[in-house]
Amino acid sequence: MDILTEIMAHKRQEIADRLRDVPEEELEALFNPGRPSLFQALAGHDKVSVISEIKRKSPSVGDIASGASALTQAGHYVAAHTEAISVLTDEKYFSGSINDLNDVTAYIQESQTGVPCLRKDFFVNSIQVVEAAQAGASAILIIVRALTDEEIQTLFRSARLAGLDAIFEIHNTEDLERAIHADAQIIGVNNRNLATFTTDLALSEELIPQIPEGCASIAESGIITIDDVHRVKAAGAQAVLIGQALMEHRDPGAFIREIHSL
Repeated sequence: MDILTEIMAHKRQEIADRLRDVPEEELEALFNPGRPSLFQALAGHDKVSVISEIKRKSPSVGDIASGASALTQAGHYVAAHTEAISVLTDEKYFSGSINDLNDVTAYIQESQTGVPCLRKDFFVNSIQVVEAAQAGASAILIIVRALTDEEIQTLFRSARLAGLDAIFEIHNTEDLERAIHADAQIIGVNNRNLATFTTDLALSEELIPQIPEGCASIAESGIITIDDVHRVKAAGAQAVLIGQALMEHRDPGAFIREIHSL
């Protein structure tokens, strides 16, 4: 069993007592025309956009920044004009929480910076979309490999009804074909092999050129240095999602500004 299979099994069990039918009317009531758009933040300019992640630990490396404050980290990111912030809300494997997302989106709203936030979690049911919207998120994550086509369609439809974007995360060509079939507007290539934990940017170099024009393309995982950013930019990535490197950096804002200078 690879780690994604383990995490998804745990997530389904974790949310079992919260499951209920979510009517369309409830999702539509969450629509907020003033909610920042992740898609718009990533598209329409030549520079590489940065999705800066708040990530305290991961199954692959263990503790990264175990005592980090989500608000402090978000402050560094916003000051450097990151295009978006990813907030990990999974507790068991990443030491995150929905409270982190609430805190960060409240700070962004108060500061009037309009930075969209991704709820980074393992989505399996529409109730998680409701929670994301209520917490102020602008987008959810759909991990194509981990879901059936029906689950993907339900999550994406729920997100659109609530006015949220969705990142379709892919790991191979089959995932890409399924994402395209589902009319994905934002596609992220995860460079991590979830069986071995190794990362290989060659995956972004292979898959990003196949992403249709009009979709926003993101390179995820394994982006540690500015040379890594150069590689995925050359492959056509419009954005990079960076967690560990920013959490460990003594000046994360400096790294974001360096990427923006490319």
